[in-house]
Amino acid sequence: MVHNLVFLLVFGCLCFSRTASQQTTADCGCDKLKRAAAVERTESAAEKYSRGANEEKTEAQREEEKTDSEMVFIPGGEFLMGTDNPGIPADGEGPQRLVHVDSFYMDVHEVTNREFQSFVAATGYITQAERFGDSFVFEGLLSETVKNQITQAVAAAPWWLPVKGADWRHPEGPDSTSADRLDHPVLHVSWEDAVAYCSWANKRLPTEAEWEYACRGGLKDRLYPWGNKLNPKGEHYANLWQGDFPIHNSEEDGYIKTSPVMSFPANAFGLYDMVGNAWEWTADWWSVIHTTDRQQNPTGPPSATDKVKKGGSYMCHKSYCYRYRCAARSQNTPDSSASNLGFRCLSGTKVI
Repeated sequence: MVHNLVFLLVFGCLCFSRTASQQTTADCGCDKLKRAAAVERTESAAEKYSRGANEEKTEAQREEEKTDSEMVFIPGGEFLMGTDNPGIPADGEGPQRLVHVDSFYMDVHEVTNREFQSFVAATGYITQAERFGDSFVFEGLLSETVKNQITQAVAAAPWWLPVKGADWRHPEGPDSTSADRLDHPVLHVSWEDAVAYCSWANKRLPTEAEWEYACRGGLKDRLYPWGNKLNPKGEHYANLWQGDFPIHNSEEDGYIKTSPVMSFPANAFGLYDMVGNAWEWTADWWSVIHTTDRQQNPTGPPSATDKVKKGGSYMCHKSYCYRYRCAARSQNTPDSSASNLGFRCLSGTKVI
């Protein structure tokens, strides 16, 4: 079906619309990859792919469909969420506030192409990027053949291109494949796609508070999951951009795009790639206004336009997107998808 996509392309350093006079730094533009049209559906993905919707399956079938993603137990407790020294103040990184979260289990790594492939094989799920027919891809990863067929770009961030045929199976367009990177994080998944997968796996997306608590790994008021130094003893602890964004990536960490999950050291909770590699969806709606009152298991506002994503990606560099910090945050509409956006799941109980 032919459809028209209206892209809300407002370029700026921060993750919501504002005037150029408010800009303080450059930005990778990945928070501006939004679709204005929604896909019509008769039931939500969470309902369609929940356990209840598939109860007619035999126990053997359900066992066969289970993912092999390992989960780690995260003991509940209090922590300081956000920061009083924000890298990007208008993103709503502050104020710092005391938050308590209950214990939970979390996937040790981002959901991989292999795991998402199992989900699709079991359910026949079609992602929103596949239904729309295109998704956003960083220009530096595209072949000349694909680039020559594209006539649109994101205003003031021309490295983001809407590519026909780009989806989780074809991360850089129709002439690419995820089959040769099954242990990399799945990309081009919208918030709805992530919810559908988690529901099928009897899990859910983490709240922003749960995600940030897990990211910090028990450390108090530190920038990264491992501390305050980006490269302790000269070693790389995350898949980020080195060089001059968006012109040159020196690949000092060994990767020019995503890396296999668990390629870098885990934090103290045993979680890998909490920052860098791929952005991760959370369950919360976006807001930049936060109470300073102590909170118990906060879930964000009841509604909004965008969903919160955390962790940054392989495209993050301090000069353009200093969002690979635990307190950092960004947002996209729930139907957005891109070549640096993925997710991981959480469960209140261990998934056997």
